[in-house]
Amino acid sequence: MTNRRKPLHANAYRSAFLRSRAWFARRDEWFAEQSLVLHPLVCAGCGRPASKRDLELHHLDYARVHQTDDGRWVARERHADLVPMHPYCHELLHRLIDRDAVLSRHRTRRAASEIALKALRRKLQALNGTAS
Repeated sequence: MTNRRKPLHANAYRSAFLRSRAWFARRDEWFAEQSLVLHPLVCAGCGRPASKRDLELHHLDYARVHQTDDGRWVARERHADLVPMHPYCHELLHRLIDRDAVLSRHRTRRAASEIALKALRRKLQALNGTAS
């Protein structure tokens, strides 16, 4: 098991799924679902308000994402398996996971993401001088 990102050319998920109709439809569905709960959109990393176009969605679990035998992608992620993040915060989260041997190799995707997200929040709050 590894949570490290593979180079784009070696990763069908990043090179194909994240550019697929299935993903864009699921992404739009996530934002529509989120608007129903009447919570404003905020980045899970920095906590700042954002709009749909300002955010990416980080996957806590890939279990419900797969490619069919005919090459089509299926995106059935649960709402709670997707976390909204600014692209910069999302990149920092992946760097934390990629650079930590325990997070990248010895934790589930969800656990690694949750641990790294807590660390990212602490670091960003310290930089911004805000309390935890």
